[in-house]
Amino acid sequence: MRSFDASIETLKALAEPTRLRLLALLRHGDLSVKDLTSLLGQSQPRLSRHLKLLSDAGWIVRFPEGAWVYYRVAEDEALRAIWNSVANLVGLENDVLQDDAERLARLKAEQSSQAQAFFQENAARWDALRADLVPDKRVEMAILDMLGRRRVDQFLDIGTGTGRMLVLLKDLYANGVGIDPTHAMLQVARATLAESAIDHAQVRHGDGLALGLPRDSQDLVTIHQVMHFFDDPRPLLTEAARVLAPSGRLLIVDFGPHRLEALRSQHQHRRLGFDGAEVCRWLEAIGLKVTRPTILNTGSGNDAAALPVNIWLAQDTRILVDPPAASAPVAFA
Repeated sequence: MRSFDASIETLKALAEPTRLRLLALLRHGDLSVKDLTSLLGQSQPRLSRHLKLLSDAGWIVRFPEGAWVYYRVAEDEALRAIWNSVANLVGLENDVLQDDAERLARLKAEQSSQAQAFFQENAARWDALRADLVPDKRVEMAILDMLGRRRVDQFLDIGTGTGRMLVLLKDLYANGVGIDPTHAMLQVARATLAESAIDHAQVRHGDGLALGLPRDSQDLVTIHQVMHFFDDPRPLLTEAARVLAPSGRLLIVDFGPHRLEALRSQHQHRRLGFDGAEVCRWLEAIGLKVTRPTILNTGSGNDAAALPVNIWLAQDTRILVDPPAASAPVAFA
């Protein structure tokens, strides 16, 4: 429990227009200082002072990542209750906060458009680009080792790109679906499946944040090198968990923390890797149990190939009582 003086400071921190707007924006997910200065049209030094006050009061958490600094709302039930009361009093639909939310939506759409243009332009050589960053063979061997030989009925690959996971895991599933938002990537993926003579998998255009699949429909879900394209990947993980069947497994592959700032501009990365323990906490918060986290040091020295790779394997903790009688593809809505 906070002391009386600390409680007063916590309340005072929110009693200022800019700080109220900042917290309302951060309720939508992690944002960088660069994003916030663009959204509010204020100088970085001024916003940094406001952010420090919110951080000191316990409202938000600051975490540096390379040359950028991100902020997120603190996980505090008492503060969440206070915020809900303030939001009801102020009204999130008021003109100021509504305008901020609309600017945020436009900013996210612009960032997504830039990323899609990059994927569209580089789809044909995507595997080669990824291989320049990390040796695929070692990572793929680790993936196969973690998943073992357990076969599944329904397999979903979110952000399938060139369809590499559909090919790698072809012997483990009866029906596979890969989704991706970039049409050029899907063209490459379809060609990849055809070349590999895989007729029990298909790819579809779709959004990882809104899969259009029934709840509890997938026995195995993979998210391979996708999270770093999101400022805040937690909604992506939540949607993946939604479609995961009881006892189903979610496998995530992504970079560990690194300092290759050039990946932001050259490869459209929004995040420079993820702390393994933090992702474990995210997964546990959405009801998944991490059964086997792995960290691969994929190179040596200062070579780009030295990028660390994390692999998380998590399982839905619900028990599957009555398995489906037949293997039937799941239709997209």
